[in-house]
Amino acid sequence: MHNHSNSEPPPKDAKPAKEREQWGKGIEFLMSCIAMSVGLGNVWRFPFTALDNGGGAFLIPYLVVLFLIGKPIYYLEMIIGQFSSRGSVKVFDLCPAMRGIGFGQAFMVYLLATYYESVCAIIGYYLVESFRDPLPWAHCRPEWGANCIDSAPPKAEQNTTLAKTWSMVVGQENNTAYAGRMDGEANRTITSSELFFVNEVLREKDNINDGIGLPNWELVIGLFISWLCVFLIIIKGVKSSGKASYFLAIFPYIIMAVLLIRALTLPGSVDGIIYFIKPDWSKILDPKVWYAAVTQCFYSLSVCFGNIIMYSSYNKFGHNVHRDATIVTGLDTCTSLLAGFTIFGILGHLAHEIGTDDIGSVVKGGAGLAFISYPDAIAKFQSLPQIFSVLFFLMLFVLGIGSNIAMTSCTVTAIRDNFPKVKQWQCALGIAIFSFCIGLAYVTPGGQFILTLVDYFGASMIALVLGIAELYVLGWVYGVDRLCRDAEFMMGRKVGPYWRWCWAVVTPLIMTAILVYFLSTYTPLTYNKVTYPNWAYAIGWTITCFGVLQLPIWVVVGAIRAPGSSWSEKLRNAFKPKHDWGPRDPLLREQYNKEIANEAIANENLGCWGFIKKNILG
Repeated sequence: MHNHSNSEPPPKDAKPAKEREQWGKGIEFLMSCIAMSVGLGNVWRFPFTALDNGGGAFLIPYLVVLFLIGKPIYYLEMIIGQFSSRGSVKVFDLCPAMRGIGFGQAFMVYLLATYYESVCAIIGYYLVESFRDPLPWAHCRPEWGANCIDSAPPKAEQNTTLAKTWSMVVGQENNTAYAGRMDGEANRTITSSELFFVNEVLREKDNINDGIGLPNWELVIGLFISWLCVFLIIIKGVKSSGKASYFLAIFPYIIMAVLLIRALTLPGSVDGIIYFIKPDWSKILDPKVWYAAVTQCFYSLSVCFGNIIMYSSYNKFGHNVHRDATIVTGLDTCTSLLAGFTIFGILGHLAHEIGTDDIGSVVKGGAGLAFISYPDAIAKFQSLPQIFSVLFFLMLFVLGIGSNIAMTSCTVTAIRDNFPKVKQWQCALGIAIFSFCIGLAYVTPGGQFILTLVDYFGASMIALVLGIAELYVLGWVYGVDRLCRDAEFMMGRKVGPYWRWCWAVVTPLIMTAILVYFLSTYTPLTYNKVTYPNWAYAIGWTITCFGVLQLPIWVVVGAIRAPGSSWSEKLRNAFKPKHDWGPRDPLLREQYNKEIANEAIANENLGCWGFIKKNILG
């Protein structure tokens, strides 16, 4: 049973809340959310995920998941962030015992930010190399061995036998993931674009047991520049990042439009697009496809990461976040499709150039799509491949920076909300320097082993567990009824049954089922088909535990700090909002508290049980 009134009396020495900075204009918030949610996952993760899970048929589970998980969580997090003007940690003043969710998410987002910039460093390296003529990955180098074959096409004057041989071996190479080199395939023919990525960019080791090695100094420079960009953009908080959001949100679309137009003019591009959207209806009932749809939507929109709460906390009270949530979630899906058309149009041209009808043979997922397949296709352009290579990697770099602005700002806000005397630039500089030092591990020959380990144990697992906890706390403990009243008080609009049902029942239950599926299908993590040693798994599970164990730790801390004469009373009070919970403005908070007291809603109408009792049992 929960009491609607705030549980703690205000302390005698309570000070008025310090005025919180706000976005210069409402559109800056929208642009920042677009720059955050539309990122690398849309360009290199969605197209491959869709292709691997039914092509056009994948859109059905993806859109269902978007409406049952993506949109409801996005809107929910915007509401509580704007309503309270608190960051991702302080927002759990609504339930102090669950503040561990905020701390765990802040830890997870920080880990994401540290390796996200290492990816931007690789992108920056390719961006610089794209100005060379010829492209450095277009042709083989003597030190790459006899199995290398040029990504650039044979010259017209060469005989047809050579061209056929070239087409055959490239098709063979692309049918085997580049990870295959770890399996002792000494005779496998490999394109120069792949060997450039492995030997010149990553300088990758075959096994993490060999040690991670020293950082690649060229990638170190890229890492430094990436973090410098992030620091300069967030140096003044939302005042500076809001201004940069126009460029970060709009510029990638300009480049994407140029690349799409170019792709559509290439021979074979239409075949690639048709291959991308051709539905495979046999996969529509496969649980793996639905799991892929949930994870794509969850991570693409960055829900339950704390970023959305942080950004919306700088909004003016009463800003129409319903409109913004609808725009961002819809635009994210459209961007994924646009990126898919662009990428597969160019890959269709690649298949045409090597003389194969099997477009799937030229496709690699994830980093392989951005750093192997796409450069391989660009190298085959007959005129000015440098221009399109520069445009592509510039687009990726801007997308990466835009997403990491949100992640780093989330960490900065979490620190400054708890230590308000720390200045914005000091916090941003400290995080940038510390993150740069950690990021050095990701740009070593063993860096991709570490990145994969941290991404799996430090992002995927923690995000799912804490995200589910967040949904149950907001929908069941704090209560859907109160959430809806908060939204109506703030924006003057009632919350419809679609949102209520999703927040109370549908979304948390689906996410719980996804976690169960995730754990039941768990397989040991590998990279390049190499199984990690036991000590690496120990590190990975330690990272996961550190994030997840924030939950029970802060339940204990919350109970100790809560008022009450007995442990049971203190524990109950730890699950009730703090005395100053509500709008940041004192006058609005006073009005809000009066409205809650005057309503005098019965206790049983709170939480999930009250919702079910009222809406299902009648």
